[in-house]
Amino acid sequence: MIKVKAIINRLATGVPGLDEVFGGGLPEFSFNLIAGPPGSGKTTLAHQIMFALATPTRPALYFTVLGEPPLKMFRYQQQFDFFDTEKVSQSVHFINLAEETATGDLTKVLARVVAEVEAHGPSLVFVDSFRSVILAGEGDRNPFISLQQFVQQLGMLMTSWQATTFLLGEYFSDDDPSPVFTVADGLIWLRQSVQSNSMVRKMEVMKMRGQPSLPGLHTFRITENGIQVFAPPALATLNDPQPALEPDRRAKMGVPKLDTMMGGGLPRGYSLLVAGPSGSGKSILASAFLTEGARAGETGVIAAFEQRPKQSRGRVLADLIESDRIGVIDTRSLALSVDEIAMQLITEIQRLKATRVVIDSLSGFELALAPTFREDFRESLSRLVSALTNIGVTVLMTSELEDRYNELRFSPYGTAFLTDAIVVQRYIELEGRLERVMAVVKIRASAHSNALHLFHIDDDGIQIDEMLAGYEGLLGGRPTRSRSGLNGPTSGADDG
Repeated sequence: MIKVKAIINRLATGVPGLDEVFGGGLPEFSFNLIAGPPGSGKTTLAHQIMFALATPTRPALYFTVLGEPPLKMFRYQQQFDFFDTEKVSQSVHFINLAEETATGDLTKVLARVVAEVEAHGPSLVFVDSFRSVILAGEGDRNPFISLQQFVQQLGMLMTSWQATTFLLGEYFSDDDPSPVFTVADGLIWLRQSVQSNSMVRKMEVMKMRGQPSLPGLHTFRITENGIQVFAPPALATLNDPQPALEPDRRAKMGVPKLDTMMGGGLPRGYSLLVAGPSGSGKSILASAFLTEGARAGETGVIAAFEQRPKQSRGRVLADLIESDRIGVIDTRSLALSVDEIAMQLITEIQRLKATRVVIDSLSGFELALAPTFREDFRESLSRLVSALTNIGVTVLMTSELEDRYNELRFSPYGTAFLTDAIVVQRYIELEGRLERVMAVVKIRASAHSNALHLFHIDDDGIQIDEMLAGYEGLLGGRPTRSRSGLNGPTSGADDG
């Protein structure tokens, strides 16, 4: 006996990131519930999906109930770019169920729905707000059919009409008992929370029959373009083959002597942490890394959280940004999440086919996040680094680090172990002057110099000077001449 597997067609929702969260798109002819508190974005999400999918051959019916007449919705939904006035009354039809709902008789509500569906033959049906229908049916008018019967009959009718259906409802908790939760094929829960002066919106696909949706909470943002959903980067790139680390293929840093100290440059596909105090030259090094890549014909992407790339990083980098050889991530939005930045980075990398990425700096990155995301910044950063290296780019991150001379640290977040390479910059007092020193702390699976080098910054960028030999106590900030240094360089020193 030959078994025939049923094929479920999946529809593209037109909501960036949502198809990935759904697990490949919206199942056609499914019966779905969009739930959440008032203001969480339910109506906007429904309209964005409707206008993306509705065509003359695939018309949509949008039923409104109490408190939300079509004219009121038009006024607000027209503010979004996805709203298409030409589709209204052609591919999209709005119908008000307020009169039938006000009677409290669910039989009349169902009869009106049936009549309109038979008249228009829609492929898409939306009921907003379904909770209003439920509340009307729970009145004291003794409806001819119960709420459970109403939900079951509506679900069966929509399936038999081969319509993809969405019910929108104001639910404050997933503990609210409702028969629609059982009947629904898909259950999309929208949440919003306020902490300090930031508001964060999150989405959870609690159920999506027939396909593996991405688990957990996914942040989303509402802009003039509509809703954009941000999936965790590690999950979004999980199926992509991870390139092997290539210590023999090197990316030049744009600082010649630093390349020598690193054994020929930074291995391709590695992540590098440049740690140092304010003013030590971290951002200048990051700019040199991107500029050197452009000189070699590569493209890059920068996420700058502390200073505008076009204004403070030199004319050469600004010209590269203007010519679209280096992409810039917008970090000015309020209440950012790591997933949002990750998606922007990956999108820009794919657009430019970029091979180099700079995040400057992790300290500014953390401050740009909504407070709720700062609690698990370390874990989120780990996912971000993994996602970026998974797609084969070479990553440079900077980290603000206080010069504490009684301890040696490379990151205030305990994230140094996440990176494949570390370059540290420090200040020292030498003969009554404040000097900068630099060292390569680690490069995974690769030989490198372990010497401390003086460096200075001029109009051409970072210039690495001689190895600082003949001193001891350098990392304590106030080095002294070693005994061997009185007669010459320290024996066994590595000059890179």
